[in-house]
Amino acid sequence: MNQQNPLRNPDFRKLFAAQIIALLGTGLSTVALTLLAYDKVGGNAAFVLGTALAFKMTAYVLFAPVIGGLAHRFRRKPFLLILDLVRAGVILAIPFVTEIWQIYLLIFMLNLFSAGFKPVFSATIPDLLVEERQYTRALSLSRLAYDLETLLSPVLAGLALLFMTYTGLFVANAVAFLISATLIAWTVFPLDPSIYRSGSVWDEISFGIRSYLKTPRLRGLLALYLGVASASAMIIVNTVIYIRENLGGSESDVAVALASAGAGSMIGALGLPGVLDRIPERQVMLFGACIMATGLLLTSIGPSFPGVLSIWFFIGLGWSLVQTPAGLVVNRSSSPADRSAYFSAQFSLSHACWLIFYLAAGYSGTWLGVQVTALILGIVVLISAVLAAMLWPKYDETVLAHTHTETFHEHKHTHGLHHRHDHEGWEGPEPHTHPHRHLPGHHTHRYIIDDHHAIWPESPSP
Repeated sequence: MNQQNPLRNPDFRKLFAAQIIALLGTGLSTVALTLLAYDKVGGNAAFVLGTALAFKMTAYVLFAPVIGGLAHRFRRKPFLLILDLVRAGVILAIPFVTEIWQIYLLIFMLNLFSAGFKPVFSATIPDLLVEERQYTRALSLSRLAYDLETLLSPVLAGLALLFMTYTGLFVANAVAFLISATLIAWTVFPLDPSIYRSGSVWDEISFGIRSYLKTPRLRGLLALYLGVASASAMIIVNTVIYIRENLGGSESDVAVALASAGAGSMIGALGLPGVLDRIPERQVMLFGACIMATGLLLTSIGPSFPGVLSIWFFIGLGWSLVQTPAGLVVNRSSSPADRSAYFSAQFSLSHACWLIFYLAAGYSGTWLGVQVTALILGIVVLISAVLAAMLWPKYDETVLAHTHTETFHEHKHTHGLHHRHDHEGWEGPEPHTHPHRHLPGHHTHRYIIDDHHAIWPESPSP
């Protein structure tokens, strides 16, 4: 294995194994939830599943920023351990439900805790893999893990159901969370970064979203995720309608089409690390958005089944080119102390995009037809690409010259670049809290939005 391979790091290997095992377990329980819903309500199972997924997305969108904004108050390792154990307990309770509202409640609770776990987990990886090329390859592996879960979970669930009922799939998911917790317990975590954030609890909760939206490259990333959500919603929601209704295909044809999109995504993830060594991620991600838009616009002319397989493959490739480098962009835009808040903001805002476009793709596909929907969503992806190119500066420097105005405030701090002031002797050892003044100044360093840098400075183009 070469030096850039993140699997050379034993602690990353444990966390990556924990991620794969938890993902496969979650995939099994998704199949089990489908069977449970059918067992409870028969023909109304689709409504129950749709509502349960809406609760899932609501938990992601509303609670990821809350938990991410307060996560710095807790040590990461016990925090992740507890969330895995709680998720195991919630999933074990699902087979015992007697009413539909209990399914909704447990799914909401499960994903509330996942909304805390996933961003903090993602924000920990850059602390383990501080070299950017190694981290890029870790992101590629993570993307592959998600694609493999999508492809393998239904197969594994089908094999398991030959020997057990769907209740056993929920138990398997709980065991997967317990194994994940065990691997996390064995992992040596980096020291939790010191963080001294000023303001109220609401300021802490909203810090990630506010800082994310003030960062130009992250505003561009969010625009690109509007495109990813449009394309993936089209594939996930309307593939079955187009294949079965428009082309008269079979259920296996639907599975092959979805697998084609998954294959495109996996190939994109595998090839990206080498590409990103030579080409900036902004160019790669904008190219990915153009591929998705082209695929959707071609879908609007009514391709045959072989055409669908080719188009779906390239759409999957396109969304992988956007999603895989996203962690690099978020990591570059945040300090180690604030990383969980930024990743939580990314998690929440991206899932808000999916919530919107799942609904849009479903309603449009039903009332306007799949081809018209593909045309509309293809235009949306094009607009998102143009918007991203406008919001994300072409010359995107991380080190910026900027000016500070005079400020007087109070918060816990240590003394360094932004804290150089006299003391009277009563303030105590660092870090300490006392009213202090920041004199006007002009300097140059890696710029991120935080308590001392509230506005993005103008950056002159070369």
